[in-house]
Amino acid sequence: MDKVFKALADDTRRQLLDRLHEHNGQTLGELCERIDMARQSVTQHLAVLEAANLVSTVRRGREKLHYLNPVPLHEIQERWIDKFERPRLSALGAVKRRAEEAMADKPSFVYVIYIESTPEKVWEALTDADLTGAYWGHRNESDWRPGSRWQHVRTDGSGIADVVGTVVVSERPSRLVTTWAAPEEEGQEDMYSRVTFDIRPHADIVRLTVTHEDLADESERSDASSGWPAVLSNLKSLLETGSPLPQEPWLVPGR
Repeated sequence: MDKVFKALADDTRRQLLDRLHEHNGQTLGELCERIDMARQSVTQHLAVLEAANLVSTVRRGREKLHYLNPVPLHEIQERWIDKFERPRLSALGAVKRRAEEAMADKPSFVYVIYIESTPEKVWEALTDADLTGAYWGHRNESDWRPGSRWQHVRTDGSGIADVVGTVVVSERPSRLVTTWAAPEEEGQEDMYSRVTFDIRPHADIVRLTVTHEDLADESERSDASSGWPAVLSNLKSLLETGSPLPQEPWLVPGR
């Protein structure tokens, strides 16, 4: 939390967050256009924001895109604002909501989580059917080769797939890209969304970035913004403690 407050204390870094709030997923060059500062200095400020987990980055070809990550702001709100019931300071909550708004033709969602594990174990947790069944409540089934079909199958014995798609990129243990669709939409590519898992070593732990793109509308974006943090928190618990959370986060009342 100290890194977050330090990052927010600088006016230039707040301006960069404002720029990303206005338009998420910008390159360094795009961010420099509206900041009266040398490119190297902007890079240093972005490094501070990234270290505080306020900004996450995703590689797309040769470009490095920067995204505003609302999670630390949400934690500040929960710890310092909500419990004291100070509605006049609800601006931080508004920042979080606006940070998750769609900034492209179709909405997208980016989430970053740090896990005390190895890239290989995180990859296995995302692709092993039994492991996904343990923390997700659904089994991810595929041979995970580029071009292969994959499906998200219930563990209640019904054998019904809730999500189907295609493996686009499979670079074990660092990057997995899949398309997502409801079973009845299979074959209708314009209905598919796209999920990218970027798995990167971060000192002695792992930084997992999940990017869910091409969501149909704000309702799907809202589902993603509530669903992914719950699933990934359960994954983190499984890898760090050997068991998922005592109760699935999505079943907790009020969530």
